[in-house]
Order: sequence, then C-alpha cells, then structure tokens
Amino acid sequence: MIRDSSYGQVIHLPRPPASGPHSSGSAPADQVGNPTKEPGADPVLTDVLLDAPFDPAATGFVLSLLPRETQPLLWVRDRASQRENGQIYTPGLRLFGISCPVLQVTVSHPRDVLWTMEEGAACSALCAVVGEIHGAPSVLDFTATKRLAIRSEASGVPLYLIRSGDPGTLSAARQRWRLASLPSEPHPDDPQAPGQPRWSAELFRARNRAPGHWVAQYDTDTSVSHCLRLVPRSRDGQMATDHSPAPHPAQRRHPRRAEP
Repeated sequence: MIRDSSYGQVIHLPRPPASGPHSSGSAPADQVGNPTKEPGADPVLTDVLLDAPFDPAATGFVLSLLPRETQPLLWVRDRASQRENGQIYTPGLRLFGISCPVLQVTVSHPRDVLWTMEEGAACSALCAVVGEIHGAPSVLDFTATKRLAIRSEASGVPLYLIRSGDPGTLSAARQRWRLASLPSEPHPDDPQAPGQPRWSAELFRARNRAPGHWVAQYDTDTSVSHCLRLVPRSRDGQMATDHSPAPHPAQRRHPRRAEP
C-alpha cells in the first residue's frame, strides 16, 4: 500500500482502460479491496451524496472519476437539481482532462432522469452517463437503482448518480460516497487565488472495498490519473458563520462608561 501522509493509505479509483471505454486492462497494484481485479469488474453504478446544499463538491468529484475518452458523455438532471447545482461549464471540463462532447439534458420529473439514464446505459457509444436527482422522490427507490445497476453492468457503461438533498435512502449502487467541500489548495502562482479543489470524501458503502473517510483532490498527473490523493487539511478556518442567530438585546454587553 502507498502512504503519503498521516491520514493513511492512498486508494486508487477505477482507472479507465487504455484502449476504448469498455475494454479490459490491468488494474493498479495498490488498488484497495482486490489488488488483482480488473477495471471491468469494478462497480459501474456510483452514488454521490452531498452534505450541504449548493455545494459543488459532488460535481467536481464525479468529473474526476469520468473516463478520458472521445465518446460523448450524457449528463441528465431534473429542474430542481439544476436550480441548486447549476449547469456544467463545458470549457472548464478541460481542467479535469475531459475533452469529449457533453450531451446535457434537463427534464421536469425524476422518473425522466431515471429513464434517460437507463436508456443511456444501453448505448455503448457513450463513455459514461451522469444523472442528478434532487431530494428523495418515491420513484428513486431500491428497485429503480437496481435496474440501473443491472443495465450498466450488462453494457459496461459507467453510471454516476448525484443525489442532492438526499438523507441517504436505500440504493443498489455499488459505491456510495458522501462529499463536502474543503478549503482549496494554495495557488502556486497567486496566493490570493484558489488552487486545486479539495473535498472531504466518505465512502460509506462499497462492494469489495473497505469504507473510509479521506481528504481528496483531483490529481492532474496523467501517469496516476484517477487517484484519490490524500492531502493535509488546511489550517485556515471559516471566514464567517452564515445565518448565525443575532444575540438578544438583553444579552448584549455594553462597555462601561468611565466615571466622571
């Protein structure tokens, strides 16, 4: 196992095959769970949950997991997710090494997101399918996610489901992550500018892989791409506390006036 900080071992996420999005290849030697397992046997339905609303951590984390291929990427969301998470800024995808065409679809109901994801999973011309669903609607039950998992495993097209505002309902996803944003890495050229994003990544359910909690960031080194790199936590705290209750007037302390 590789260790590069006091936080523990580095885990390598499923690495894209060298030729084609669905061909098999050799896995990294230090992959957690099963060192000899090939990427084709890795989970292909991944849940990504958010700790707080309006947090872009899940989007950035999923972008770091996507295969670097030339086939189109299908990204579908419901309108509630679009209002909370926004749309993908496609020129910025190159920072994550993604240069493939992105097919963005916005629908009104979560069941349409599930239907689009299931149909996209059956299309071998796609490199991956990403879906966004807000809340925990009744249509997003264990049966629906099981259908996605079976369809994805049969076709080899990886699926990623971003679930904002979801408390963690049952799912048949092979990996389930909980994400939150952390202070970014210092910029190498401008100390006043943000650097590489960092996330608090908790793997709370997985098949053939031990759960854990890491500080992660996207590694731009192409030789070790898709590596969940462990980094030290920033010493900077919060700048301010939002929505903090104002003190009661009776509790406010006034400075003593000097005696005449």
